[in-house]
Amino acid sequence: MEAAIEFARERVRLGTLLLQRELVTAEQLAEALEEKEETGRRLGEIVLARGWVSEVALARALADQLHIDFVDIGASPPNPAVANLLPDRYARRYRAIPVRFIGENTVLVAVEDPTNVVASDDLRLVLGIEIQLAVATASDIEAGLERFYPVSDAEVEAIEGEDAESLPSAGPRADIVDVRSGGAASAPAVTLVNEMIKRAIEEGASDVHFEPQYERLIVRARIDGVMQQLKVVSADLQQAVTTRLKIMGDLDIAERRAPQDGRVSIKFGGEPMDLRIAVLPTVYGEQVVLRILYRTATAIDFSQLGLADDAAETLRWAIAQPYGAIFASGPTGSGKTTTLYAALGMLNDPERVIMTIEDPVEYQLDGVNQIQINPKAGLTFAQGLRTILRSDPDVLLVGEIRDNETAKIAIQAAMTGHLVLSTLHADNAANSISRLRDMGVDTSLLAGTVNCIFSQRLVRKLCPNCKKPYTPVADTLRRAGFSEDIALSGNVTLYRPRGCVQCMGGYKGRVALYEVLKVTAEMRRLIEAASSEEIYAAAVAAGMRTLYEDGLRHCLNGVTSLEEVRRVAGERRV
Repeated sequence: MEAAIEFARERVRLGTLLLQRELVTAEQLAEALEEKEETGRRLGEIVLARGWVSEVALARALADQLHIDFVDIGASPPNPAVANLLPDRYARRYRAIPVRFIGENTVLVAVEDPTNVVASDDLRLVLGIEIQLAVATASDIEAGLERFYPVSDAEVEAIEGEDAESLPSAGPRADIVDVRSGGAASAPAVTLVNEMIKRAIEEGASDVHFEPQYERLIVRARIDGVMQQLKVVSADLQQAVTTRLKIMGDLDIAERRAPQDGRVSIKFGGEPMDLRIAVLPTVYGEQVVLRILYRTATAIDFSQLGLADDAAETLRWAIAQPYGAIFASGPTGSGKTTTLYAALGMLNDPERVIMTIEDPVEYQLDGVNQIQINPKAGLTFAQGLRTILRSDPDVLLVGEIRDNETAKIAIQAAMTGHLVLSTLHADNAANSISRLRDMGVDTSLLAGTVNCIFSQRLVRKLCPNCKKPYTPVADTLRRAGFSEDIALSGNVTLYRPRGCVQCMGGYKGRVALYEVLKVTAEMRRLIEAASSEEIYAAAVAAGMRTLYEDGLRHCLNGVTSLEEVRRVAGERRV
């Protein structure tokens, strides 16, 4: 109400004030008013652009005209706790900075344009308390934005929506409590967190780790599957950084003894992505891990997956079946969802109803009905699956089978005329059967519904600019697992990483290794009773190319190195 009352008072015209204070001459004012009439520009903008009035003098005159305060942000910086009450996107959109509290229920907000009534109403709603406007110069507002909201909109923008927050946004109470005790809304902590996230995204990292150690905080990122150190931070900033990260994920900053999980949705360079935030107490403080989930607009084409011809043929056969289940196994971040979406791309046509339920939705496909789970609202994988099956889909993708209930519903769907695609956490294709057995799925149902199981891993690709060729001797090739024909051929060229300015230690990008297990009549018999080892051995005997063997294929093609295949797939199984 305060701001509205001030605007309602009778006020002198700005031009008259400037003239009374001898800031402009009558001739200058007449010229400026003429330009205002012709161009529609504001009088203040015109006299400032012509250099007749300084920024400070104009701001003071505007404050007197509107009967509000003038704030010199440079001389009297805002309280950081108060400044961070306002989320970044609103501060930059309205060029506004909360300065200090006036009494208990009102905050003084410095703005560049106090005549913007819509902005003042929005600011009041966002802050949730009464506001009193004050005028500051454009330069001071810009400097304040850089100090308190250091990431520009061009770098990190909020995804507008009920469940989206800007990257550096913070809950007011959390920031007030923490900053007043030397905490997370301080500029160094905000700047550091934003800088590390920005750098990790630019490097294509899958996750960022903030790891407390004795008298220091180490920041590392997983780039192309390998951890790389980004920064070592003084222990003085550890708590501030941790609190800042917890605020971003809407977590409890007062809770330091129990694990917590949160999320924030952002846009970076115009691309949407999610940050999953996991906090875990350690002996030196709380470790925070940000998992970066890149949501892309389109899925990769099946032909671009790099599958060997025989594996591609098996997978295409499984995808072409009218019903049954296809399972993708592997650790987190191994590209399982990418492969399944490539399969959906093959199935996506107007004659089919395709539905997905995921956490999160990583690709957006036209013609596919995609559902994001929301446990807080009661939308779990199991609950969503029940509802989806009443919608009569032809093809169903389940982001991950995590529990007995979800597994049973997915298998029943595969039995009743639906093609079901899903992921599992298992170390190879054969062990996926054991994983489903452990979840309580009946083995006879498994044997009758599964069409195909594939496992995959991602290995780093050699940098094409600097990879170094060498010719291994026959003994080396035999020990590595190459066939006798290849070992004795005498013309095998492999490559090692070298490193150059265009790559990271000789590697750049990643490619998938696959093992694809086709469920034949013999395999169905084994699924009902045999162990994982027996199933694996039978699949290899039937011609399944293992992850390690697929890695050797990529080595022969000069895509990756033997060392990298061993690092990811382990030594060959015999």
